[in-house]
Amino acid sequence: MTIATDLQNLRDRLAPSDRMPLVFLGHGSPMNAIEDTKFSRAWTELGQSLPRPKAILVVSAHWMTQGTTLVDVSKMPRTIHDFYGFPQALYDQQYAAEGDPELARTVASLLASHHAEEDDTWGLDHGAWTVLKFLYPDADVPVFQVSIDMGRDLDHQLEIGRTLSELRDRGVLILGSGNVVHNLRAMRPGGAPQDFATEFDTLFKDKLEDRDLAHLADRNKLGSLLTMAHPSVDHYMPALTIAGASDDKDKLTFMTDAIDLGSVSMRSFVFHA
Repeated sequence: MTIATDLQNLRDRLAPSDRMPLVFLGHGSPMNAIEDTKFSRAWTELGQSLPRPKAILVVSAHWMTQGTTLVDVSKMPRTIHDFYGFPQALYDQQYAAEGDPELARTVASLLASHHAEEDDTWGLDHGAWTVLKFLYPDADVPVFQVSIDMGRDLDHQLEIGRTLSELRDRGVLILGSGNVVHNLRAMRPGGAPQDFATEFDTLFKDKLEDRDLAHLADRNKLGSLLTMAHPSVDHYMPALTIAGASDDKDKLTFMTDAIDLGSVSMRSFVFHA
């Protein structure tokens, strides 16, 4: 099945609802932000399919904290170019969306039991803006980020998702941005997908379909395959946030599922009514 067919099926299913869907996007290389790729085209089509949210909460692999969960309460989040060695055109990119300080402070209170704190120094890192520029190219929807507490284990991110899930009924789109497989040390540009990448990507898909979220957050069950797929789990965490925010009533639709660069999964998915 092609990406276009998958997106058309998703478009048909995303009927108007008071409850916002949940989105996880494999963002991959920052170059997707300035190149015409099958991934950037898919993000554009997805944006045309999604209901318009009142605000967007982003959990990105690129905002990591220790011992706390930070919530960006800035009025105008800055565009962060947190990468090195890329063309100037990428550094020239700006995503000038407003923040939502009032809602962000509400989220900080909602996550108080998870040691949440307000922050006004972050903004939108490339895990956020490189996909948002395709989903909402006019930057006309308020957006803010919530960090990942890397001092906690995988199941903590499921809990964060569960806590945030009530925002769906307030018109908030919760967007996770990372990669189901992310091993830059094992990249093979132009090469075939590595076996471990395909194996972990398939395992993730199967367990998510079965709603076996406990397995996806259990390092012992995932074993050495997790370490191969994620030398650091920062890009895995946002997928768990989105999974944790879902429930048994949600339908699950997978979008792009390619292994890029040999060891980076571009699998994306949407939970929806």
